[in-house]
Amino acid sequence: PARQQVPSDIVILADHEQHARQHLDDNAWAYFSGGAADEITLRANRSAWDALPLWPRVLRPLAGGHTRVTLLGRTLAHPILLAPIASQRLAHPDGELAMAYAAAALGAGVVLSTQASASLESIAEAVRPDPGRGPLWFQLYLQHDRGFTQALVARAEAAGYEALVLTVDAPTSGARDRERRAGFRLPSGVGPVNLAGLQPPPAPPLGPGQSALFDRLLHHAPTWDDVAWLQSITRLPIVLKGVLHPADARQAISLGVAGLIVSNHGGRTLDTAPATAHALPRVVQAVQGAVPVLVDGGIRRGTDVLKAIALGASAVLLGRPAVWGLANAGAAGVAHVLRLLRDELEIAMALTGCATLADASP
Repeated sequence: PARQQVPSDIVILADHEQHARQHLDDNAWAYFSGGAADEITLRANRSAWDALPLWPRVLRPLAGGHTRVTLLGRTLAHPILLAPIASQRLAHPDGELAMAYAAAALGAGVVLSTQASASLESIAEAVRPDPGRGPLWFQLYLQHDRGFTQALVARAEAAGYEALVLTVDAPTSGARDRERRAGFRLPSGVGPVNLAGLQPPPAPPLGPGQSALFDRLLHHAPTWDDVAWLQSITRLPIVLKGVLHPADARQAISLGVAGLIVSNHGGRTLDTAPATAHALPRVVQAVQGAVPVLVDGGIRRGTDVLKAIALGASAVLLGRPAVWGLANAGAAGVAHVLRLLRDELEIAMALTGCATLADASP
């Protein structure tokens, strides 16, 4: 397999990004690195974590400390999961399989995308027997065909996935200018294999003054009623991904969802949406501890992870840096990214006087 050794001059996650640019063509680079429109939210996700200072406490007992957390009834070695990312074979021939192996080896959770370029069964089969692995979750886009969605959910259950992550912030794609400039397309042999057999929705003719978006595509956009329907067809806990507004968080809790992920889709959908570091404490306050709240978007340092936990997150999800590691060295590259982040988290905990993550507070 291609590229399986991490270059010796990579020592932080940002180095992985610089190296990955050399391995990815313009097409893949635009897809993975780009955001929506002017990429204001994409940049804000980073700068918001940077702007939060950590106030260290000194001379506290630290021996015997650890990074363990509990999440949906499981104890995790550390609070880092890999976010769902489509078409990972664009970055490396081993794609999602390398990502899953690395996560299992490092005890990180994996959220497999509906639009993965590997079958959901093959990924589950590869890592499920590993006793040290983190949670195995399946990210779901509700399809226009309810029967197809129901079959997809049944496949995820049968394969051993432990939760469904329903993405709720993308009724349509964002205006991804970078992708359009690059003329982005999926190369042959890379595609959403788990959606094979799904027929496109009927496209009724548009009348004068009608919108292709509002009068055609958005007829199939999910609503709160679809969340209730999804709960009725699965025994798996459902986590909503893409919640930023406290009112939406409260509505989700009233429906009995199992968790929330504060996310703006990595700045890829609505530009000028708030940075996740700003939305996180508002959502945490809204749910009042009823369910775990996770967060993604701009996590690049162990200090970012500690800040997220201090603001009330149960765990974080890592997106683009895992892709950079994958592009650089396959499974070894992803494992290196996870190891760096966990090591930095432990250092940050020690230097702020936190023996455990429960010691981190606003």
